Amino acid sequence: MEFCPTCANLLLIENARMGKPLRFFCPTCPYIFPIERKISKKLVLKQKEVTDVLGGEDAWKNVDRTAVTCPQCSYGQAYFMQIQIRSADEPMTTFYKCCNPDCAFNWKEG
Repeated sequence: MEFCPTCANLLLIENARMGKPLRFFCPTCPYIFPIERKISKKLVLKQKEVTDVLGGEDAWKNVDRTAVTCPQCSYGQAYFMQIQIRSADEPMTTFYKCCNPDCAFNWKEG
């Protein structure tokens, strides 16, 4: 993508006709840029850092336990916390983390 140096709009490509070379043109101002060679630019995009919406491991430090079966290891207890993730008229979502230190599986209900 190339941009007009005059008005900063996106330049469009005009098709070649009757021996005329390709060229970029601005749809809003009279700027024209003839294409004389192959134009290529490589831009490496930086990935956005993912944030943990539940607060990470620190959020699980002072939570309560409940008697619920882990779907992965069938352990009988899990930590839980409830968070309102939808609109106010929707019920809260309950997040669980298995109390078994070898499993520590996370799941949600609701």
